[in-house]
Amino acid sequence: MSENAASPPVQKKSGWLNIAIDYGPLLVFFGVYKYFSPTEDGNAIGQVLAMVKGTGAFIVAALVAVAVSKWKLGHVTPMLMLSTALIVFFGGLTIAFQNPVFVQIKPTIIYVVFAAALLIGHWRGKALLKYLLDAAFEGLSDKGWMALSRNWGFYFIALAALNEVLRATLSFDSWLAAKLWVFLPLSFLFTFTQLPMMLREGLGKDDKQEAVTEHPPA
Repeated sequence: MSENAASPPVQKKSGWLNIAIDYGPLLVFFGVYKYFSPTEDGNAIGQVLAMVKGTGAFIVAALVAVAVSKWKLGHVTPMLMLSTALIVFFGGLTIAFQNPVFVQIKPTIIYVVFAAALLIGHWRGKALLKYLLDAAFEGLSDKGWMALSRNWGFYFIALAALNEVLRATLSFDSWLAAKLWVFLPLSFLFTFTQLPMMLREGLGKDDKQEAVTEHPPA
């Protein structure tokens, strides 16, 4: 058997596909919940039914995201696997007890678990974010991964605190809207603030080197 035949095909990367996999299930949850939400105020039964239907769609969309990640990207990151497992677990509790608190505390638990893992790993000299993301940022040095793990650890702590504050002070509808219009922009903004450090620590240099090797200047 030839070497090429024995090697698995290399999957192409897609930034937009990664974003869809990460945030698509939440958008599905939001859309289904809003679609089935009662138009009149005070319809508690209708709101519960909308929440249950939205949560069911959330679970299905999360499982589809895992399958698409495996199919199109060739792998499933540990972070996505853990997040999906918690979505299925807490989503199942939400549907069984018809109580939104389970789906609301799920993000807090995810943030706390990731924060603890990253900061303990950093304290022990290990950049666990590199393994959680399956080395998504090619070319980033070990020093860069260590700094990124520390920074994301503290960021996850801030997100956990923010989620608990919003959960305690907002209605379910407002909390759900905050997940979409506050948490998502914050995550993109935080990632953007990390780019200068990552670029200094080698992000993308491997791709540039490959481009020069494959297409040398004339």
